[in-house]
Amino acid sequence: MSKPALQFDFIVDQTTHTLTTRREFAGRRQLVWDCHTKQEYLDRWYAPKPFSTRTKTMDFRDGGHWLFAMIDPDGNEYWSRMDYVHIRAIDGYSALDAFSNAEGEINPNLPRSEWEATFSELPNGHTLVETVVVYPSAEALQTVLQMGMEEGLKSTLERLDELLPQLV
Repeated sequence: MSKPALQFDFIVDQTTHTLTTRREFAGRRQLVWDCHTKQEYLDRWYAPKPFSTRTKTMDFRDGGHWLFAMIDPDGNEYWSRMDYVHIRAIDGYSALDAFSNAEGEINPNLPRSEWEATFSELPNGHTLVETVVVYPSAEALQTVLQMGMEEGLKSTLERLDELLPQLV
């Protein structure tokens, strides 16, 4: 049995230093939303293979934040901080994303970005997640692209594809 072809658009706009992704998931909107907003699910999928994810703190609310590490097979930790600006339950959220240390102090040498994520139910019962990420400059966008953002994101989202059937 073959897996369904799921939409994945990865659009880079250097002029507006914006990265837009549109990704379809074979799951209902509430479940896909939960997988993006609850620590117990994020820790199971939010890193490209072979990395794992560990949450230190998560407070999913306006003004809250998520502090987490992506951990490579050798145990090296790569910390990030997502500051939630505005949450529209099940519809979407806006946030500020940054590389940080384990205490949540933002790394000023790496780009911080603004996220706007929206979750839409599709007629086939799937969910489309559109994420628009704005970087402070075209150079900052280029930095994350050179770090392997497209390949890493594809791998990460495939992990969510693998998790969703386990949760139904």
